Amino acid sequence: MHSIEPYWKWRDIYNATADELSPFYGKTHSEFEFTDKIYNYLIHPQWDSFGSETLYIKQIYTNYKRGVVILEFIGEWNDCLNNDIMFLKRDIIDTMIENNIYKFILIGENILEFFADIEDYYEEWYDDIQQQHGYIAAINFKSHIVNEMQDANLHHYIEFIGIDDDEPINWRQFKPIHLIEYIESLQTKMLNP
Repeated sequence: MHSIEPYWKWRDIYNATADELSPFYGKTHSEFEFTDKIYNYLIHPQWDSFGSETLYIKQIYTNYKRGVVILEFIGEWNDCLNNDIMFLKRDIIDTMIENNIYKFILIGENILEFFADIEDYYEEWYDDIQQQHGYIAAINFKSHIVNEMQDANLHHYIEFIGIDDDEPINWRQFKPIHLIEYIESLQTKMLNP
């Protein structure tokens, strides 16, 4: 896991550590010192902690004019034991919503497991963004994780796109604004078949 680095090719376009509105503003990262781990596995030092012991994040792009953020994840999303959604919602998402972010693209290809609890924080997140025509789009989540999330009724709040058994989205081929437009075009097609 230590070799899985968050996507970095958009850093010349956006860097959360230089964004005064980002929850990760001013954070410094080591290029060589591996300190964070998921269970007994060290992870790349470029990932950011937000209070979870098993799930890490990277804010790889934000566009305040369009009200959108792209977040990449790694690890185990565990609402049951660690209440990861509470930490994510309170410490990251709420700050972003306060700064007029209502569209969330979650990249989940490095999420290994998901354990559900109650759906209250997801429902609150969804309610917080609906008046602004926001959305939560989860791309490239593994099919077993999507199944677990759907069993927990999270599909009422999150739109799953590019599930790994279907056709994963090669999102790295896009510039961030083009990825946003692509995701929004897919959502439009789903709403208006």
